[in-house]
Amino acid sequence: MQRRGFLTSLSGCLLVAPLVAEAQQTRKAAPRIAFLTTTSPDDSPNPGPDGFRQGLRDIGYVEGQTIAIEWRWGRGRTDQFPKFAAEVVRLKVDVIVAANTPAGRAALMATKTIPIVIPFMGDPVGDGFAATFAHPGGNVTGLTATFAELIGKRLQLFKEALPNLSRIGVVVDTSDANYRESVSNLEAAAQALGVRVQIRREVSNPGELGPTFAAIPREGAGGVFIVGGGMTYVNRAQLVELALKHHLPMACPQAQAVRAGCLMSYAVSPGDLFRRAAIFVDKILKGAKPADLPIEQPTKFELVINLKTAKALSLTIPPSVLARADQVIE
Repeated sequence: MQRRGFLTSLSGCLLVAPLVAEAQQTRKAAPRIAFLTTTSPDDSPNPGPDGFRQGLRDIGYVEGQTIAIEWRWGRGRTDQFPKFAAEVVRLKVDVIVAANTPAGRAALMATKTIPIVIPFMGDPVGDGFAATFAHPGGNVTGLTATFAELIGKRLQLFKEALPNLSRIGVVVDTSDANYRESVSNLEAAAQALGVRVQIRREVSNPGELGPTFAAIPREGAGGVFIVGGGMTYVNRAQLVELALKHHLPMACPQAQAVRAGCLMSYAVSPGDLFRRAAIFVDKILKGAKPADLPIEQPTKFELVINLKTAKALSLTIPPSVLARADQVIE
């Protein structure tokens, strides 16, 4: 190579090198999200994570490329949430998605600055997450599942599915912060429907479930109604086993419990809530503040019925109820 050509080539490299380095330095890293959930990565279906992933895809995010997610799996437990929250705060994630109220509470205890999106809140104001629905005012926003308000409709459908039902046993999961409001709504609905709440048991740990279910048929109740969704949700397989053992049709607060063998549920669609939570995350990543993002209420509800369980209990669900079901498990 001639000396002049060599010098020209060298000068060009020296000019390009700083430009390349500058471009590498200014290239924006993919945003990093933390996702705290009670579920396990092996759960299938898994409406929360699946719905959130779908929501991200709908917007155009590609996990592992244009967005990174730090998954923290509770695997049926909530006691790990404080540790998970502390970990992701140290990682300086851009947004924390806390799947439910216990996860949200742990996240809020860990940070007052990192935005938190909770897709499955019971009472955002009462639980201290927001000042109002319209103006949350802090670093938390998301969606509410309005558990208490659904109690009356769920009982009505339970009664329609079991026309001869006159007495029910109620199992109240006191790990749910809003259980008192739910019980109040249930009692009002039961009175209006002419259903007698024969026995009411408050439980807070799995060890209390066995004696509780054994007492319900002795008291003359013809079915069991679950109120709350923390401990009982995690132990839904045990609930189903006990209900079948004591030949009790059971109404549950979540569709996942029906897929496990509960007779029926009427509840918000968790997949829809988590899909919409991805929209909150996108807005925050684009500069919106949680304090200014109104908390949204659910728009999609699901009636799910398990006909396999009905058959095991020798029950016939009226066609008028089956016709309204969003999903029938056979």
